[in-house]
Amino acid sequence: MEITPEKHIEKIRRTKFSIGGEPNPLSEDLHQATKNLSTELYAKDVHFLMELIQNAEDNKYVEGVSPSLEFIITSKDITATGAPATLLIFNNEKGFSPENIESICSVGRSTKKGNRSSGYIGEKGIGFKSVFLLTANPYIFSNGYQIRFSEKPCPHCDIGYIVPEWVEGKPTLHDIKQIYGAGAGSLPTTTIILPLKPDKVKPVKQQLSNIHPEVLLFLSKIRHLSVREDNEDPKMNTVNAVSISSEINFCTRKNMNAESYTLHLSAEENAGSEKECSYYMWKQKFPVRLENKVERREDVEEWVVTLAFPNQERLHRGMSLPGVYAFLPTEMVTNFPFIIQADFVLASSRETILLDNKWNQGILECVPSAFMDAFKTLVIGSDVEAPISSLPPFFRFLPTDSSPFEKLNYVREKIKEKMLEENIIPIETYKEQKHFYKPCEVSRLLPEFWDILAEAWAEEVYLHNLSSHNGRKILSSSFDKSEFDHILSFLEVQQVNTDWYAKCIQSSNLVDGVSEVVYLKLLLFIATNWSRFKSSNMMNISLIKYVDSDGNLSHFTLDQCSNRHGAKQVVIADPSQSCPCSWLIDWNSEFECKTS
Repeated sequence: MEITPEKHIEKIRRTKFSIGGEPNPLSEDLHQATKNLSTELYAKDVHFLMELIQNAEDNKYVEGVSPSLEFIITSKDITATGAPATLLIFNNEKGFSPENIESICSVGRSTKKGNRSSGYIGEKGIGFKSVFLLTANPYIFSNGYQIRFSEKPCPHCDIGYIVPEWVEGKPTLHDIKQIYGAGAGSLPTTTIILPLKPDKVKPVKQQLSNIHPEVLLFLSKIRHLSVREDNEDPKMNTVNAVSISSEINFCTRKNMNAESYTLHLSAEENAGSEKECSYYMWKQKFPVRLENKVERREDVEEWVVTLAFPNQERLHRGMSLPGVYAFLPTEMVTNFPFIIQADFVLASSRETILLDNKWNQGILECVPSAFMDAFKTLVIGSDVEAPISSLPPFFRFLPTDSSPFEKLNYVREKIKEKMLEENIIPIETYKEQKHFYKPCEVSRLLPEFWDILAEAWAEEVYLHNLSSHNGRKILSSSFDKSEFDHILSFLEVQQVNTDWYAKCIQSSNLVDGVSEVVYLKLLLFIATNWSRFKSSNMMNISLIKYVDSDGNLSHFTLDQCSNRHGAKQVVIADPSQSCPCSWLIDWNSEFECKTS
């Protein structure tokens, strides 16, 4: 027969801690173990908030429930312990089972042990006990259990931290509901109450105020997280309230070892306007290599590397934009325009990953491959109907800026190496089909020449063979813009050589096939860039139009035009007669040609 939660707690106190029962021969060992726990606990600079979020992510949830986690800090002393402030954590998980209660009343008996490969993200070890960094008396209300623990050794058994005590008086469920604001409604299944130590109030408020809106990016369960302060006088509130939600668009694409999907994050601060950002997510598996195995991850056979590519401005609070996640954000700013997530081994402070750890180095070696696979899917595998102009923005995800971390600069260099070998750059075809070439095979044009080509195309000049001159492919006009200079420089895409322009003008019929206005712009372009062209093939193409003595349109080269000894003689046409190139009548003298 199942016993009630209260009877279960009595049984634990009696059988395990010899309170009101037979002495437990192991109580001395337990006492020693809790002393060791205390030493371990205070040696770690735990980021308590991340520990609590991690615990909530590792909890189990009823199917159909949208997992949420809510933090409320209040100045009301609902536990009657004299605490200057109290932190309440509400979580709609399944709730504590008798096994969970047994585990929390033990040292080193986590129900998550050995479950790293099953999706648990917490490290073995401290877990829930980390709350003792903030409070001397944590309370748990869950599934009928209402218990508290004490940092101080219990007077009946001389053991601290793990001896449960049934809560009879404060706080009552009514007290908790008043803070939560549930009205007549029910509370989430689990409530943890932490009356804060005086020296912890400020750091707790600080961490709550700085919680990053992207905290939900890589959590597979929690979909909503909120923080607020509850005081008698709202003017006393100093914590920045925030409400963060995530929603996955499950139009996922899967292949053998990777999947991609879009995730939408929204965050609302201090009841202000909601900010949103969608992220293209790429998740790929890699086998763990033997030489990268470490004891802390001995049961893990494959690395899962996830990259997040923000489609709009990233959501942030303050200036920091973390670039590396181990399920939750670290404090590492990489300067990359994408975010790297994996099961990294962390420094105990949770602020950075251990860059010299061989497990982490193995993961970082997989990042360039994951990036390339993601990038090719975005650029080449994009919607067939999508115009080529939709592709250049994806190139903003390239890590053009170097990172302050040497090991991450290695990742950047490897990404660049792979990019330079890939047919990934879209070229100009003046057709709907997209064609891609290696960066070294593609060249840029001067902006003024693009303007001339655009007007010529509008006048139906045939430009489909643009990429057939001198064996050079011409970069897509939607990509060849100053805003992408830093990206094209990173990819080592060069300007086309000067002889290319002569070939293009000649074979694309840009002299005779365009209107006089466009032809004049072409001459102006050549004149403006004369220092480039004066010793090039431009001198030898039929570029200058004139009206011959029979009134027909003819051509000569710049070389013929500028040769002072025996320059071409040009005849002015009769102004009263219709002329195929009327503007030349008054302009012959500009080209140093004699008139009769």
